[in-house]
Amino acid sequence: MSAKSVVVFDYGFGNVRSAERALARAGAEVEITRDFDRAMNADGLLVPGVGAFAACMKGLKDARGEWIIGRRLAGGRPVMGICVGMQILFERGIEHGVETEGLDEWPGTVEPLDAPIIPHMGWNTVEAAEDSELFAGLDADARFYFVHSYAVRTWDLEVTNAKIRAPRVTWATHGEPFVAAVENGALWATQFHPEKSGDAGAQLLTNWIGTL
Repeated sequence: MSAKSVVVFDYGFGNVRSAERALARAGAEVEITRDFDRAMNADGLLVPGVGAFAACMKGLKDARGEWIIGRRLAGGRPVMGICVGMQILFERGIEHGVETEGLDEWPGTVEPLDAPIIPHMGWNTVEAAEDSELFAGLDADARFYFVHSYAVRTWDLEVTNAKIRAPRVTWATHGEPFVAAVENGALWATQFHPEKSGDAGAQLLTNWIGTL
């Protein structure tokens, strides 16, 4: 069986080399590019992200990333967001009083965490969603590496059609609960950095690649 192809979308925001190495370690054939055809045709598209929500959105749009993500998801083609690459999938972000529109794949607002120490930087456990594929094979006390000051604090998407599987939402706590990961059809995402999370992160990426 040939290795699954994954494009790390290079729009100027994200640890693309770290992601490339981690995905290769997990068994994928990896390419870093913003080429439209390659991003569209890969088995999986990984969207990294670091820095400010507004800057990431501008960089993504400049690279036609929002169109690529939308087209892939419309065709049921897997996409995974990491850190701010997850945050921009939500409806909007608010940083320093400035509101920026996100991709609106999920309802919700990315806003400052209410915690005694900001940023949330370091290792933390998560409360994985029931029947999670992303966290399969991982112990409940597995730890993942977070670096962020903003997060989605509530989950607002309701699924009323019994024929549609509800998204599986994983939570973490730093001062207050926040969304740490989502599995929603072809669209998966993590607030933490699996590429910086050692063996646990490698297993998580292996799980994602196994679904491609």
